[in-house]
Amino acid sequence: MPTRRQLLKTGAIAGAATLVPAGVLLRGGTALAQPVPGGTLDPTTIPKYVTPLFVIPAMPAAGSTSGVDGYSIAASRFRQQMLPAGFGSTTVLGFGSVTDVRTFHTPGYTIEASVGRQVRATWWNRLVDGQNNFVPHPLTIDPTLHWTNPPGGVDGRDDTPHVTSTPPPYTGPIPLVVHLHGGHSYEESDGYPEAWTLPAARNIPRGYATVGSFWDRFSQEAAARFGGQWQPGKAVLQYPNDQRATMLWYHSHDLGMTRVNVQAGLAGLYALRGGPSDLPDRVLPGPAPRLGDPRGTRYHEIPLIIQDKSFNSDGSLFFPTSRGFFGDTPPNGPWIPYTDTPPYWNPEFFGNTNLVNGSTWPTLTVEPRRYRFRVLNASNARTYLLKIVTNPLTPRPATAALPMWIIGADGGFLPAPAAVNTAWLASAERLDAIVDFTGLPVGTKLYLINEGPDAPFGGGEPPEVEPSDPGTTGQIMQFVVGPLAAPDTSVPPSQLRLPPVTPPRAASVTRRLSLNEITSSFFPDAPIFALLGTMNADNTPNPLHWDAPVTEHPAAGATEIWELNNFTDDGHPIHVHLVQFQVLDRRPFGGSASAPNSWETGTKDTVMALPGQTTRIKATFDRPGRFVWHCHILDHEDNDMMRPYQIG
Repeated sequence: MPTRRQLLKTGAIAGAATLVPAGVLLRGGTALAQPVPGGTLDPTTIPKYVTPLFVIPAMPAAGSTSGVDGYSIAASRFRQQMLPAGFGSTTVLGFGSVTDVRTFHTPGYTIEASVGRQVRATWWNRLVDGQNNFVPHPLTIDPTLHWTNPPGGVDGRDDTPHVTSTPPPYTGPIPLVVHLHGGHSYEESDGYPEAWTLPAARNIPRGYATVGSFWDRFSQEAAARFGGQWQPGKAVLQYPNDQRATMLWYHSHDLGMTRVNVQAGLAGLYALRGGPSDLPDRVLPGPAPRLGDPRGTRYHEIPLIIQDKSFNSDGSLFFPTSRGFFGDTPPNGPWIPYTDTPPYWNPEFFGNTNLVNGSTWPTLTVEPRRYRFRVLNASNARTYLLKIVTNPLTPRPATAALPMWIIGADGGFLPAPAAVNTAWLASAERLDAIVDFTGLPVGTKLYLINEGPDAPFGGGEPPEVEPSDPGTTGQIMQFVVGPLAAPDTSVPPSQLRLPPVTPPRAASVTRRLSLNEITSSFFPDAPIFALLGTMNADNTPNPLHWDAPVTEHPAAGATEIWELNNFTDDGHPIHVHLVQFQVLDRRPFGGSASAPNSWETGTKDTVMALPGQTTRIKATFDRPGRFVWHCHILDHEDNDMMRPYQIG
């Protein structure tokens, strides 16, 4: 029988292991696939383009000094109206300033930082209720993975528990460690997945580990390096901001729990501005949201954080509660001890709605002028193929109504602007894009759509790739042209001269690495692990688990080429902590090299490694310490597709 992953790739699934017709025909001849299954709320009943886009404000600073900008930010549980008015609100986890309860939102408010000026962020785990009792996670946590494992105590934390029968999902206190994705940080401030803390709740069960196994080491380093004082429930991290101006993002990075914490809302943007790698004011569209902006300020630089989610009819988030949902096993197992398959973890999660800045299918009124959009894909597994069109239901591949001028990506500006009709955006990748609405009549409606698949991405575009359902996940947001309020003084993107990009110097080492999938011995074609690893001398892969000895030891200051050999059927967005790298090329096994996409020609921290190909990247590893590299399909990262590496 076909697996759910195979059915998703053909658009022929409506529920776990349930076959349905491949599509239905709507008026106008548009073929719609069945929506992605998940939750009791039918996504086709959710009105689109009735909610104004929430323009994410700047995060309030706290305790800044002459040399350092301070922030005090807490993770908390609250309710938010993600669905349109009239639907139930949603219980989420999210960040906000401890000085202003009104700032709690998912995605979190944007931290505004300056190149050359450090940020000291105090991250509080306040996932507690009004009586200071811990709150359980709103999503299902699989306690059989290699994970933080607080119930294991000090000796069993950050490990795979030994269980002899299938345990219930974990409902204890929620660990938290925050990673600044793309940040050039020291090891103690990088958000290492074993440096978590539980909240300082009054009812932590006896015997639980309250901090991760790297907590003591990194808390001592923070105190010695910059005077950061950690305690259970709080970590103080310092970001040097000694890199190119760009858009980073912060998110939960807990071992074996990142997928549920980010899906529940623990993420936000970090804008790094200024320095020699930025452009002067008024060259690019602006302003962006800043602290103290008067009410009614018109923004022409706007963040767009895209995520896919599924909902239940009461407004709650849906997330799989059993491995049986995925459809490649019997609905009810069996699981432990009869098989080797995790009982709750699913290989990938795809939602059936798209959200931007925390709202489903929002609308934005724009002036007939240029806008700068800072776009982040914060989804668990979905890769978006972005395009702007006049009709969101037009048959795929659609004809673009306007180009997107890509001027930057993960690591900052590109060498030159690139006009594209379609841009890939994998999980964790960012795009800095200018869209020019100049000259469009008032009342014009345009749509940002997605032509990527409702399944893991393997490269290519429609018609070679089965696109997502045009009626649901194939739509993202609407633009409506309003009147011009003031002249546009920004430079047309075709005339922009961007700051130079300095590529890494010649490499002294080439590392041959592998991307692997391990399937069940009991259920054919059912993945149970996704693993990174090295390559053997005979060109076969050597898969390694998270806790295997470190195999990547760059010398401090060394420049290396990493060859990512993908032996799986899916594309994997690979993220390397600390560094921004150059994408050299992609080479099908036994074939010739192809150059990176135009939007990948700058520097990046995340790259899509396509199946059956070798993706080559080059980076300089200039800061000694312990870091990680991993797949940013969060469901893969959480089940061992992550490896530590040590510089120096």
